[in-house]
Amino acid sequence: MSSLQPVRGTHDILPDEMRRHRRVVETARAVAERYGYLEVATPIFEFSDVFQRTLGDTSDIVTKEMYSFADRGGEQLTLRPEGTAGVARALISGGLMQHLPLKYFYHGPMFRYERPQKGRMRQFHQTGVELLGVAQPQADLDVIAVGAGILRALGVLDRTVLELNTLGDGDSRQSYRRVLVDYLRAHQARLSKDSVERLERNPLRVLDSKDESDQKIVADAPVYSDYLNEASRSFFDAVRAGLDAVGIRYEINPRLVRGLDYYCHTCFEFTAAELGAQKTVMAGGRYDGLVETMGGPPTPGVGWASGIERVAMMLDDGVAAARPVAVIPIGDAAATPALKLTEALRRAGVAVDLGFSGNVKKRMARADKIGAVAAVILGDDELAKGVATLRDLRSGAQEQVPLTSLQDRLAALGR
Repeated sequence: MSSLQPVRGTHDILPDEMRRHRRVVETARAVAERYGYLEVATPIFEFSDVFQRTLGDTSDIVTKEMYSFADRGGEQLTLRPEGTAGVARALISGGLMQHLPLKYFYHGPMFRYERPQKGRMRQFHQTGVELLGVAQPQADLDVIAVGAGILRALGVLDRTVLELNTLGDGDSRQSYRRVLVDYLRAHQARLSKDSVERLERNPLRVLDSKDESDQKIVADAPVYSDYLNEASRSFFDAVRAGLDAVGIRYEINPRLVRGLDYYCHTCFEFTAAELGAQKTVMAGGRYDGLVETMGGPPTPGVGWASGIERVAMMLDDGVAAARPVAVIPIGDAAATPALKLTEALRRAGVAVDLGFSGNVKKRMARADKIGAVAAVILGDDELAKGVATLRDLRSGAQEQVPLTSLQDRLAALGR
């Protein structure tokens, strides 16, 4: 017995789980396309600078969680920890600015060195959307609406809460930053070491701290919304009015923030209490300064990312595989006709299982094991008559069906 195991924080996605995984991706892709988001894929690894520029030198992702390595040519590369930076890099390096606005959908694996737990792995998978080139609040509404549409199509929207907040514009952010720093410095002796370091470089990150002592201090911190200017309030009012107009419910969470300076205005999360500590199933916001941070021209943007594993955990148990048809030859003479019949049915779109060996009893046992909807039996008598014996494995009913009409009869059985 081999002692080889999956790397800690990774796992194999086997067929039962893969069906749920695939349902999330396919539903997200279909709904996103309905909203005008076109699918793209960026490389799984990028130059490390792509993420160091965008995520900030003080972020936990950069300082503790990135999988970075030097390749054989000496280039410093990083497995992507999130998808937005790669899309923004593609916008710049691909010369796509002239095509703005752009609406993109993506999905794929991401990598972070975190402590594995339910709903949080070191290799995990996300879907995401990005809307680039639209500064108006209608873009924020569009991005939230497509996210809600995906969760609705998956049947889980009513079990989530949309938490909403605003970070305002740059002036509002600076006003809030000053009062927050003053407040936190008054409590600096009780802050965690990480938060003391962030206080100097990126104080808004203290609001994201998971340290219990930090959280008690943050609970009484000044509230961001008290320091918004009129333009920022008007922007947020427009987003809220749009959500009200299309019937998307939300709750204001004044402590919901994004620590990086290029975030502004709307930030939001869809959360599901049933998932426990890792309850965020979709999170996003507006990042008007991101592309400029990466060396491109000022470009507004807004988007979200959603954990496929977390959403898949919420799906009902009804994500079942399509039930196949089992073709069962009896005797050597039926082997080749059964092979031809199997191929013809598959080309016609029917899922068919043709066992590789075994007597009739073993083949019928396999048909039951794989959940076949019906068995198509071919023996000497059937071949002589140009028919197949069709057994409905749900009811046990059995009939002889001409081979020329077998496909139609199977379609009538359903799945």
